[in-house]
Amino acid sequence: MKFRKGRERVEPEINFIPLIDVLLVILIFLMATTTYSKFAELKINLPTADAEKQVEQPQTIQVAISANGQYAINGETTVFASPDDFSVQLRRAAGNNSDPMIVINADAQSSHQAVVNVMEAARTAGYGKLTFATQTTGK
Repeated sequence: MKFRKGRERVEPEINFIPLIDVLLVILIFLMATTTYSKFAELKINLPTADAEKQVEQPQTIQVAISANGQYAINGETTVFASPDDFSVQLRRAAGNNSDPMIVINADAQSSHQAVVNVMEAARTAGYGKLTFATQTTGK
């Protein structure tokens, strides 16, 4: 056995030519088996418009609340003892309409409880469409 102390270490050699050959074969395979089209067909359902139809606006009930807590339904001042009494008046104002839009016009200084009373009366009457508007004092 020959043991040499000063033996030179040989660095491993990486040959990229076979790797390039394999990648070229894969690329040729993909190019040969893949089909390309210039235009892809998409099925699109375009919306249609009809100018003859009129959008139905729901009947609105205007409920005004003043700063001092007075209520008015469609411009007529009303007094009630509980939200249940107010719901009866809302049903009377709605007439034959089953689900009118209730617009609450509250003064900026009106109490939150006054608005909650109207919301509770609308819920008791079975009306779910509510919208709010506020008025500020003109200074």
